[in-house]
Amino acid sequence: MSVQMRPTCIIPLICVILLWAPGCTARYTANWTSLDARPLPKWYDEAKIGIFVHWGVFSVPGFGQFSEWFWYWWHSQRRAEEVEFMQKNYPPGFKYADFASEFRAEFFEPDKWADIFKASGARYVVFTSKHHEGFTNWPSASSWNWNSMDVGPHRDLVGELATAIRKKSLHFGLYHSLYEWYNPLYLLDQASGYKTQHFVAKKALPELVDLVMSYKPDLIWSDGDWEAPDTYWNSTEFLAWLYNDSPIKDVVVTNDRWGKGCYCKHGGYYNCADRYTPGKLPDHKWEKCQSDMVYVVALGGNYLLNIGPMSDGMIAPVFEERLRGLGAWLGINGEAIYASKPWRVQTENSTVTVWYTANNKTVYAIILGWPSKPLLQLTAPKTSGATQVTLLDYPKFPLKWTPVTPTAGLTIVMPTMPASPGDAWCVKLEGVV
Repeated sequence: MSVQMRPTCIIPLICVILLWAPGCTARYTANWTSLDARPLPKWYDEAKIGIFVHWGVFSVPGFGQFSEWFWYWWHSQRRAEEVEFMQKNYPPGFKYADFASEFRAEFFEPDKWADIFKASGARYVVFTSKHHEGFTNWPSASSWNWNSMDVGPHRDLVGELATAIRKKSLHFGLYHSLYEWYNPLYLLDQASGYKTQHFVAKKALPELVDLVMSYKPDLIWSDGDWEAPDTYWNSTEFLAWLYNDSPIKDVVVTNDRWGKGCYCKHGGYYNCADRYTPGKLPDHKWEKCQSDMVYVVALGGNYLLNIGPMSDGMIAPVFEERLRGLGAWLGINGEAIYASKPWRVQTENSTVTVWYTANNKTVYAIILGWPSKPLLQLTAPKTSGATQVTLLDYPKFPLKWTPVTPTAGLTIVMPTMPASPGDAWCVKLEGVV
C-alpha cells in the first residue's frame, strides 16, 4: 500500500526548543545526561495500575496472539498462519488497506469505556494513537486518508476517549509508534542507512507535536524506535521541548523507547524489552504489560494491563468481567498497592508465596494462595510490642499471632475464608520493621 500524504508546514522543532520560557527555574538540554536527571512526576509512581488499549485497523482481522503485527507477518514474513487465514476468509487481491473501511467502531461509546476503566481500579489509561501500521486514531494532517476521520470510523477516537477518561479523573496517556512499516518516506530513510530524515521531518515529529498540543497526554508510551538511533528520531530535541516548553511539561511521563540502544538506559521510566522480568528489585522506575500485578508492584513497577477491544468498539464481556474483578480486589486491598513502596524484603516462600509492599510505616504481606493449614508463617518481619495483624478483608478484627523468635518472624492464625477468583489476600502488619 502506498500511504499518501498531504504537505504539512510546522515550525521546525529545533526553533521551538531554543525558546526560553519566562519564569522557568530549570531547563533541560537536548542530551541524555540532562534529560535523565528530570524527576519522574509523582502521580505515575503512586498510580501503580494502568490499562493499555490496543485498537486500530489490525482489530478487524483480530487474528493471532499479537494481532497488531498482522500486516507485517502476512505481507513481509508470509507467515503460514496469516496467509492461510487470508486465503480462507478474504478474496484474492484483498489488501491490508481494505481493512480500514471495515474498522467502523460503530458501537464505540467512550463514556462506557471510561466507566469500565474506572471500575477496574486503574489510575491511568494508555490508548493507541498509532501503531506500526501507520493508521492514526486521530485526524492527523500528516496521514491523509489513513486516519480515523478520513476512513473507517470517521471520528476522532483519541479526542473522544481523552475527554471521557478525564471526566472520570483518570490520567490519559498515548501509545505512539515512531516508525511505520511501509511508509515510503521511512523506507527511503532506511535505504539511506538513516542518513536522511525525510520521515522524521514530515511525519514522526509533526505527529508527536500535534498529539501533545491537541490532546495534552499525561504519558507518552513511545515505541517503534529500535531500527534507528535516537539521533535519527531527534528524540533528545523532542524531549527537551516536551520537558521545557510544552503545555504538559510538568506532568508528562515518558518511557525509554526513543532509539536503538536506549531502552533500559534512557527516558522517564523503563519498559526495557517486551516482557522484561527483573529477578531482583530494579534501581529505576519500571513498568510491565504482562505477568502478575502483585509481583510487579512489589518490585517497584507499574502494572499496565493489556486489553484489545473489537473493531466495532465493543469491549468483550470477558475483558469487562476481568477488569471489574480487578477493581473489586483493589477496592479491598488497594491500600497495599496504590502509592506503595518496595519493602526491605520483597518476597518469601515460607508457608505460601508472599510479596511485600510498604506504605509509610505499614507493611503488607500479599499472599498468593490460601495456606493449606490455618497457620501462616512470615519470617521476614521483625515484631515489637506494638505489632498488630489484620486481614484487609476483615480490617476491624485483629488476627492472633505468635512470634517465631523473640524479635523476628510471626505465625498468624488465619480465619476461614471462601475461595477467591483473585487467589490473593493481603495481611496488614503494623508495628513491624
